[in-house]
Amino acid sequence: MQQTSILDENWNTLLGLLPENWEELAVSTGAMTRKMRNFKSAEAILRTLLLHIARGYSLRETVVRAKAAGLASVSDVALLKRLRLAENWLKELCCSLLQERGLKLPPEKRQFNIRLVDGTVIREPGKTGSQWRIHYSISLPNFQCDYFDLTSTKGKGTSENFQRMPVAANDCLIADRAFSDAADIHYLREHDAHVLVRVNTRSLPFFKDDKADERFDLLKAVQTLKITGDVGEWQVYVKAPTADTSVRGRLCVVRKSEHAIEQSLKKLRRAASKEQRSLQEQTLEYAKYVIVFTTLPTESFSVKDILEWYRVRWQIELVFKRFKSLAKLGHLPKHDDGSSRAWLYGKLFVCLLTEKLVTYSSAISPWGYRFFSNKNK
Repeated sequence: MQQTSILDENWNTLLGLLPENWEELAVSTGAMTRKMRNFKSAEAILRTLLLHIARGYSLRETVVRAKAAGLASVSDVALLKRLRLAENWLKELCCSLLQERGLKLPPEKRQFNIRLVDGTVIREPGKTGSQWRIHYSISLPNFQCDYFDLTSTKGKGTSENFQRMPVAANDCLIADRAFSDAADIHYLREHDAHVLVRVNTRSLPFFKDDKADERFDLLKAVQTLKITGDVGEWQVYVKAPTADTSVRGRLCVVRKSEHAIEQSLKKLRRAASKEQRSLQEQTLEYAKYVIVFTTLPTESFSVKDILEWYRVRWQIELVFKRFKSLAKLGHLPKHDDGSSRAWLYGKLFVCLLTEKLVTYSSAISPWGYRFFSNKNK
């Protein structure tokens, strides 16, 4: 009987964690087109791609290792083309794993195109590795990456903002504090798009009316929410920075749990201590709440709908935050948008698969993995 190597054993364990229809998805999404050429199977394609995506090897090093392992004999150019073809396959694998995590989306509002927007900074390996900022947008509920851009982290036009993104009427962009900016909000309104954004209380002022004569007292308003789970809603206006116009919207606020409040305060104090600065009382008070601003209509989205959509954005952001710890960002293929999007889906897939593997290994005893079917029967 042929002895199974530790590498093959580990790989078979990973295969057992993939969605049941992962091979069928490779066919239906077009990842196995171009006559397969020097790849023996969908398994060989996936294993080779993961050498590049998960291990962080360059395209050239990946093809050398793939040939030595008997997976494929291809050029680095051919591998890049295969990566582009795998974009939709990797996306579908991600969607399947996200659904397995129990991620529940709020009821779809078909008249609106819900988009999750974010950015992250990465640094390629090595002392001379360059630093890049990824800007991306994911459309829900299909998790389609509908916008992707890569910029430097320095210079004009490299910051995270809505104005760099193409938007259309009835788009709704959901984002965190980095996008809490009056100019960005007005940009979306000019294109008949909507916003749902976490409020940066230091940079985004609100007013009581469209004339922007009197400031809205946000601190006084949120302090009326005394009990965990209390929800508040207030109509406010955001003044344009360069014109005498205002955008009307709503502040939707929920008071955090005592545990969440404690964690937020610890994080603030730790950061203040590290930077040797003092914290203002109002900063500590705002840490007790989740505060979002939206222009979505009240008749279609209740305050609880708004908070639920933001919660979904936060769940997905947590997955992307694990890139740096689990997927080891680096060697980003900067050749074109297609290969970059495929690489992004691949990194997300690696993160989700790693988390699933950790869950199984810690929860299933005594051998640490579930039973897998024997394909050699």
